[in-house]
Amino acid sequence: MSSAENQDVSMEEIVSLCKRRGFIYQGSEIYGGLRGTYDYGPLGVQLKRNILNLWWKVFVEDREDMYGIDTTILMNPNVWVASGHVDTFNDPLIEDVETKQRYRLDHILEDAGVDVNGMSLEQMVEVVKEKGIKSPEGHDLGNAAKFNLLFKTSTGSVEDEKSVVYMRGETAQGMFVNFKNIMDSFYPDLPFGIAQIGRNFRNEISPRDFIFRVREFEIAELEYFIEESSWEKMFEDWVSGMMHWFELLGLPKEKIHQLEVPEEDRAHYSKRTVDFEFEYPFGTKEIGGLAYRTDFDLSNHEKHSGVKLRYQPKTPGTQPFIPHVIEPTFGVDRMVLAVLSNSWREDEVGGEKRMYLALPEHLAPVKYMVCPLVKNKPELVEKAREVFGALKKKYGAVIWDDNSNVGKRYRRADEIGVPKTITIDYQTLEDNTVTVRDRDTAEQIRIKINEI
Repeated sequence: MSSAENQDVSMEEIVSLCKRRGFIYQGSEIYGGLRGTYDYGPLGVQLKRNILNLWWKVFVEDREDMYGIDTTILMNPNVWVASGHVDTFNDPLIEDVETKQRYRLDHILEDAGVDVNGMSLEQMVEVVKEKGIKSPEGHDLGNAAKFNLLFKTSTGSVEDEKSVVYMRGETAQGMFVNFKNIMDSFYPDLPFGIAQIGRNFRNEISPRDFIFRVREFEIAELEYFIEESSWEKMFEDWVSGMMHWFELLGLPKEKIHQLEVPEEDRAHYSKRTVDFEFEYPFGTKEIGGLAYRTDFDLSNHEKHSGVKLRYQPKTPGTQPFIPHVIEPTFGVDRMVLAVLSNSWREDEVGGEKRMYLALPEHLAPVKYMVCPLVKNKPELVEKAREVFGALKKKYGAVIWDDNSNVGKRYRRADEIGVPKTITIDYQTLEDNTVTVRDRDTAEQIRIKINEI
């Protein structure tokens, strides 16, 4: 029997497991990789899909007031002018005077133990001077400036100012520019929301912490349209809704922290923001956020596009108005990393140390592993294949393993978080029972095949 507490795990251990067991690989690895890019392997993509399928069910399919959408990555560049991203989507950079390498100024200060919340660029530069903070290479730091994070590209055969477009920096704008389409197609009552899951791109100068901060990432996001007078109540409702979601991921309440973001640190569009932070192995960092965007986005898109983006109440005699917006945002890659790190367990079974992922069963990328006791007995293999085929047809996420001895198979199943391992042995041929081993307790029971 086994019992284990959630262990302190290092990022090195998580990265090693992810590569070894096929969760996540370095992007373009055979060419030396590309900093800030990662590919999801077979187990990682299934884990992520399970998280997103649950998210879509909870926030879209189970609700009457939510409309799903999937918008393009490339948009008319005026979208990003209207949203403010062309002018304000910036990070503070500082330069190593010797190598000319640029670094995120806020990261340099945080690594030196400085709390940068609320600091302006000028204040951060002053702290660098006062404390004599050096670059990671140990050199003096010099010029500081703001750097726009939008990726630029071009359309068509001629590259000039007219062909410039941007890779989207957030999924939100695709939902805002489709507000009128949703209104015209579905005539929803307020409050209602638009939901989207999609890839975003930010030219991060300092990608770090594995898949936590990367240049290409996935966001699950909602834009919830409301009357201005109801924003405070709606905001609190969504705080509760987001906390409930993190519980569905199996993340303990005590590891989720709510940070009220001060005005000077909020995004240009936000009147109130709460960051939800998770205790990752490298520190307590943001996993999601909740922002009250007021009517900033719809007002600006109405102004720049010349198209009315207003809600017409169904009560006779009432005037159309621009709704306000509450935006719950969830970092998909950050949720994957949180689930993996929170599931890490170490204990002893039969006097030997083992490591396993205590993934919630509804999120586990593999539900069952099926194996014959030995692979050189045709009758056992045939029966095991029969069980495997039936389970594969029913559950899909079922794997086969007949390599090495049963003990080593169990360890492999544990490492990838398989909740149950089914072994077909000689007794199976006599009474149609199988051994079912539980991942978390390592206990084994015998049950009839038709009871699986």
